Amino acid sequence: MSPLLTPARTRGFLRATAAAVALSSVLLTAACGASDDGDRDAKATAAAPAGFPVTIDNCGVRTTYDAPPSRVVTIHQHPAELMLALGLGDRMVGTAFPDSAVLPELKKDYEAIPELAEREPSFEKILDAEPDFVYGGYGSAFAEKEGRSRKAFADAGIDTYLNREYCGKGQVTMKDTYDEIRTIGKIFGVPDRADKLVTDLRSRVAKAAGEVEGEHEVPVFVYDSGDKSAFTAGGKGLGTELIRLAGGRNVFADLDDVFGDVSWEQVVERRPEVIAIYDYAGAGSVQEKKKYLLSQPALADVPAVRNKRFVVLPLTATLVGIRSAYAVDDLARGLHPESFR
Repeated sequence: MSPLLTPARTRGFLRATAAAVALSSVLLTAACGASDDGDRDAKATAAAPAGFPVTIDNCGVRTTYDAPPSRVVTIHQHPAELMLALGLGDRMVGTAFPDSAVLPELKKDYEAIPELAEREPSFEKILDAEPDFVYGGYGSAFAEKEGRSRKAFADAGIDTYLNREYCGKGQVTMKDTYDEIRTIGKIFGVPDRADKLVTDLRSRVAKAAGEVEGEHEVPVFVYDSGDKSAFTAGGKGLGTELIRLAGGRNVFADLDDVFGDVSWEQVVERRPEVIAIYDYAGAGSVQEKKKYLLSQPALADVPAVRNKRFVVLPLTATLVGIRSAYAVDDLARGLHPESFR
């Protein structure tokens, strides 16, 4: 099968330890008597980390954290990079499903973390890493039919968090990226780091958007993969917002999903002037995708194809995570090169 046909897309030890601690507490209570209650309560209060407990609502799941998670598995690359950008690599015991080349400044830390699987790992494989927290990037991280539902993890005593882009609450914007970073910062007790990262990313986006302010809006078609039909970015995903900030318009912003299939006839009708190619492992190389698009007679009169105007983006850079701010700059330069000369 051609790669272009491929669309994108236990904690037993810890619980035993907790049980032992609980049993010890009961024995101490019996030995010391009720007169020690005040001292015990004072010690428990003193032991609670600053800012905790923290309660988070995420995609319909409400979780209270009494302390920051200490053993984390990330599924998909963008959650891993976000964790590393917040300086939380020492909490990570496993990653999975790398999409693209990792940011150079994070590469060394990323490679030091065990990779559990090339795609989503099995439930059992994740349990082997003994996490207390699993952070998923796509909805498939917690696929019920594959035994990885959030309930299954909860039943095993493991907390979960799903990237908000897959909560299904309407179009995702850069605000969601900033909120995602701040939420993870809150869960892990590093809100100051999160605020600093958000400030840096906002500045990067504002600079790129400022360079193309007032320029004409360029119609953009996102090509993820596909040959019988085109798998593209819809209006609910962050890609539409990134294109807008870069001085463009997603020609399939009316597609009511994060990603979805459209016909090639629709692509021809909407006459994009630029094609943004999403680059990631398992869906054909960028050169294969360009060759396919340029070889189709039906697409010959599409302005982007006729003028060979392509912008390449790592898939990871188009999702809710730290790379999205970089994508705005890359897109702006591709859509309005004259503004950067």
